[in-house]
Amino acid sequence: MAQFSRMLLPLLLAAQTGLAAQASPLPPLSFLGFEAGQPLTAVGRQVEALGGRGLRCKTAKRDRAVVECRASVLDSISRRSVDLWLSAMDSAAGVLTLSSPLSGVELDAWRSGLEHAFGVVDAAVQGPQWMLQWVRQGQMLRLTWRVDRGEKVASVSLVDGYVLDTWGRSREKTAAGRRATGS
Repeated sequence: MAQFSRMLLPLLLAAQTGLAAQASPLPPLSFLGFEAGQPLTAVGRQVEALGGRGLRCKTAKRDRAVVECRASVLDSISRRSVDLWLSAMDSAAGVLTLSSPLSGVELDAWRSGLEHAFGVVDAAVQGPQWMLQWVRQGQMLRLTWRVDRGEKVASVSLVDGYVLDTWGRSREKTAAGRRATGS
């Protein structure tokens, strides 16, 4: 029995090592080079790389811990202008949305690119709006489209749950501190 165990152990270790090598980490959810949770400096660099004039940011009126930013970039495939807006907490993009009117061919290019990168998912339909969604490692990417005045309008949203959760906990602590001091 001991001899069998000595022969079996190297085989099990080899199999385990082989499985670990095959289980490579999944790529982060991204679109047009933007990722959920990306630092604002990296977002700004990507805006410039896509022909944008820079990220315009301002502190949110309702919560001074939130920075709201906007920009326009150029989709290198369709050559269309894409509007970008994001909400950042602690200089990280918690929610980043890219939106543009698209032709059917351009929408298919966005969709097939996302499916090629992250896998095929079923579309959900709610009224006139269609949606594909990918979730992994606390992040979400959602492609949404609808027909508006005869034109397809599509958006891709990137959401980082960790950034939002951290911001939510800090808001709760601030609110609890105000209640405790009566302010």
